Amino acid sequence: MARDKIQIKKIDNATARQVTFSKRRRGLFKKAEELSILCDADVALIIFSSTGKLFEYSSSSMKTILERHKLHSKNLEKLEQPSLKLQLVENSNYTELSDEIARKSQQLRHMRGEELQGLSIEELQHLEKSLESGLKQIMDKKGEMIVNEINLLEQKGAELTEENEWLRQQVLEASKGIQQAADSENLIYDEGQSSDSVTNDCSPSSPSQDNDEGSDTYLKLGLPYSG
Repeated sequence: MARDKIQIKKIDNATARQVTFSKRRRGLFKKAEELSILCDADVALIIFSSTGKLFEYSSSSMKTILERHKLHSKNLEKLEQPSLKLQLVENSNYTELSDEIARKSQQLRHMRGEELQGLSIEELQHLEKSLESGLKQIMDKKGEMIVNEINLLEQKGAELTEENEWLRQQVLEASKGIQQAADSENLIYDEGQSSDSVTNDCSPSSPSQDNDEGSDTYLKLGLPYSG
C-alpha cells in the first residue's frame, strides 16, 4: 500500500519537529557528500536549527569556500554595474550624438526654408551657396538621366527601323514570288493555246471545201459536174 505524501508545512509538535530535523539534516549532509565525491565539486552546507544551533558540512575548508563565494559575488557586482569611467564615456557619447542629431535636424529645416529668423546675413549667404551647389548637382544628374533616356529611345528607334526594313524586304520577296508564279501560269496557258491553233491549221480540209474546189475545176474545164 502506497504511503501518503507528507504535507510540506511547519510541524507543530516540537518533538516530532526535532526528530524530522535530525533525520533530514543527516540525509542532506549525505547527499552533499555524495555530490562532492561523484562530481568533484566543492560543497559547503550551513544549517542553523530553530534553537540557533549551528550544523555545517564542507567538502574541503569551509573558510576557503566562503572566501571564494565572497570573491565571486564581488566579481558579479563589477560585471553587473559598469564603472564610473565607462558611464561617463557613455554619457558623453550620448550627449555628442544628441547634439549632432539636433544640429543636422536644424540644418535640414533651414534648407527647407524653415526657422530662418535667427540666421545672420553670412549664414543666409552660406545657406544660399549650399542650395545653389545642391541644385546644380541635381540639374546635372537630371540632364544625365535625360540624355541616357534619349540615347535609349534612339537605340530602340534604330532597332524598330531595322525591323521594319526587314519586314519590307520579306513582303517584297513574297510579292515577287507570287508574280513569278502568275507569270509561269500565263506562259503555260499561252503555249497551250498556240499548240491548239497549229493543230487546227494542219488538219485536212472539210468535205464542203473539197466539193467547192471540185465544182470550180469542172466549171473552168466546161465539163458537167455532178456533186
